[in-house]
Amino acid sequence: MIFKNQSANITELRPKPRIFTRSEHNISRSQISESALKVLYRLNSGGYQAYLVGGSVRDLLLGREPKDFDVATDAHPEQIRELFRNSRLIGRRFRLAHVRYGDEIIEVSTFRAQHDDTETDDAQMVNGRIVRDNVYGTLDEDVWRRDLTVNALYYGIDDFSVIDYVGGMDDIKSGRIRLIGNPRDRYIEDPVRILRAVRFAVKLGFRLDPEAEAPIEELGSLLDEMPPARLFEEVVKLFNSGVALQSFEQLRHYDLFGHLFPQTDNLLSEQEGGYPHTLLIRALQNTDLRIAQDKPITPGFLVAALLWLPVYELTRKYMEEGMSEFDAIALASDVVVSKQVKRTSMPRRYSQMARDIWQLQARLKRTRGNRPQRLMKHPKFRAAYDFLLLRVDSGETDQQLADWWTNFIKKQGPSGESAATPRRKRGRRGNRHRPPKNRKQ
Repeated sequence: MIFKNQSANITELRPKPRIFTRSEHNISRSQISESALKVLYRLNSGGYQAYLVGGSVRDLLLGREPKDFDVATDAHPEQIRELFRNSRLIGRRFRLAHVRYGDEIIEVSTFRAQHDDTETDDAQMVNGRIVRDNVYGTLDEDVWRRDLTVNALYYGIDDFSVIDYVGGMDDIKSGRIRLIGNPRDRYIEDPVRILRAVRFAVKLGFRLDPEAEAPIEELGSLLDEMPPARLFEEVVKLFNSGVALQSFEQLRHYDLFGHLFPQTDNLLSEQEGGYPHTLLIRALQNTDLRIAQDKPITPGFLVAALLWLPVYELTRKYMEEGMSEFDAIALASDVVVSKQVKRTSMPRRYSQMARDIWQLQARLKRTRGNRPQRLMKHPKFRAAYDFLLLRVDSGETDQQLADWWTNFIKKQGPSGESAATPRRKRGRRGNRHRPPKNRKQ
């Protein structure tokens, strides 16, 4: 059944925008990437409106360096495509254009309008939830389709002003996260906004406005109905923003973590009455540290940490039933991953990396003969070794094994051969294929 947009009340009394002139804000063109400026200027010269919008404007106002730049325009996707040969159209739920300059992508979206009561090919709502949103409109309409006030500011290069319809400038100054419109209705439209509100509050160090905070626990169960792939995208943003530990703590505070990782959450709740499971905490701290040091991270390692507790507990159960450790880990991995992808799915390359890390934990115990040397050639060995260190730090396994591997790795020569495991000398059996020498009779 198709229902009328439940947030239509936000259209009743729309205030006029406040215009902040160049002297009233700190944004300078020198802080904006050349690629974004090219897009803005070309759209303007083509007769279209174009504004920098969203997180880049917010970050520039906060004195931070934006990671990317988004543009909003009244040009439709096909018109954008005609202007930029280096662009491609993506998305179905939201039709967008990606304009590429080398390694940089500028995302260009068309102004969106409010939905009406009728279902069309371009707009559709089911049970009050947006399932397609390609109704195009004007700047005055577009702002009301955005979710957070701090992400609804527009910067124009024609007069270098910032346009604010929703009090976003004041919210940035006061460090507050507010939703545009009625928070309850906006969460029902798109439950992922619950995660976005929490994520931006943690990321920016802001506080959630009481009205934005009040419906979260009640409506958190709506996340169970979201596409698993879309939830995984949000999980990556939550835990790869440099504040992974704080994000985890807030997700648990609002009873949201269980809607994303129910198997892990159930076991965490059980252990709170006894001892805390700290491996996940250590992994999140390590992720934040690597981001702060500008070191690479991979979601696959994070998946391994987020799901290790159910894998570990299930492995123990299978071993008590008589399975070998290696077989038990393999079966536990299959069971846990198959359940998890129904809630937050993940690309196979990440789930496979997690499986490799888990299964290598058993192989890391085999330190005799040439096994360590062969194991070091495994492409996920280093990740598995790092995971072992986390297990030691959390008190889950013995320090002696980690020390052995640490020393073994240090003894590797430049060729990759172990100085601790000398090559076996060739005996007479090694020469058995050598042709016999001719002997004089």
